[in-house]
Amino acid sequence: MTTPLAEKIKAIISVNGPISVTDYFALCLADPEHGYYRTRDPFGRGGDFVTAPEVSQLFGEMIGVFLVEAWQKHLRPTRNLRIAEIGPGRGTMMADILRTIRQLAPELHDAATVHLVETSPALRRIQQTTLASHSEKLAWHESFDTIPPGFLLFVANEFFDAVPIRQFVKTANGFRERLVGADEKENLAFAAGVTGVDPALLPAGHQAAAPGTIAEVAPARMAIMQLLSDRLFDGGGTALIIDYGHLATGLGDTLQAVFKHTFDPPLAHPGEADLTSHVDFQSLAEIARSRSIAVNGLMTQGEFLLKLGLLERAGALGRGKSPKQQAEIQAAVERLAGTAPNQMGELFKVMSVSSPDVQLAPFID
Repeated sequence: MTTPLAEKIKAIISVNGPISVTDYFALCLADPEHGYYRTRDPFGRGGDFVTAPEVSQLFGEMIGVFLVEAWQKHLRPTRNLRIAEIGPGRGTMMADILRTIRQLAPELHDAATVHLVETSPALRRIQQTTLASHSEKLAWHESFDTIPPGFLLFVANEFFDAVPIRQFVKTANGFRERLVGADEKENLAFAAGVTGVDPALLPAGHQAAAPGTIAEVAPARMAIMQLLSDRLFDGGGTALIIDYGHLATGLGDTLQAVFKHTFDPPLAHPGEADLTSHVDFQSLAEIARSRSIAVNGLMTQGEFLLKLGLLERAGALGRGKSPKQQAEIQAAVERLAGTAPNQMGELFKVMSVSSPDVQLAPFID
């Protein structure tokens, strides 16, 4: 089986030669005609994957609790106050966040404007419907740098994993850029470039890597983290980043695709499968510190949610409900914070950064 985007990519390769993993990644997700996020709603049970906000309202509520805590620790500013999310999906998490903030901190809710960074016309339409009750507060942006100046409370959930990466593969002649070309049957296939790689690009430990080892770097992610850090430095605020990934930089191939809720070879269904890679949180933290931004902490999603009061909130939500509804709430808690392979608690990581430095639960004992 082929896809329209696969044919387009093979045509590009036939004219220009193999393309980088970065370019392949970007085409798969953002090609104007056939890009995955340009043409569909991928979220929920009818899409290809279910994100944490779609699992339960509990997730967005906990994020709302965290943002209220951050606002309070920053001495409750009310002028030029921005709540922003990049890659807001269906708008589900922001709806839960705003409902929680309105209940816990009406002053924050009333003073803030809400900014959604979204490039997909299809998802923007869904977000407008989901957030219709907050329409007077909302503004959409094509890029992060057009959010108005001011104090910022920022969230990115499962965004950085969808920002393209570069890959390098260890060959007999050292590391070479990993490329996407076509094999003898005209199927898309991975290949290695012929020119060498600047060792400064590679993670620590690459010298001892065995042939075939993959190294990943993410310049585009680093650039976004720099923009975010500089914005926090200029206007103050706190950012929360949640994604699946690793807390320490390492080697290995994390490029993966999801097609109809099932893992799929990354080259199998370009444009019709979600393409992601694991986020290197250590690198993001180093970028923040290099821009004079405090890293409040890094931890697993399970630890973050449980320390914020997930179990207590779940108990309150289930009070008076039927046994079936209580069982559904319990299942959602386990999905969000559990440690089994099909649960999110260990796989997903959380990082918070602030300017100026503030002590924020749950990153303090």
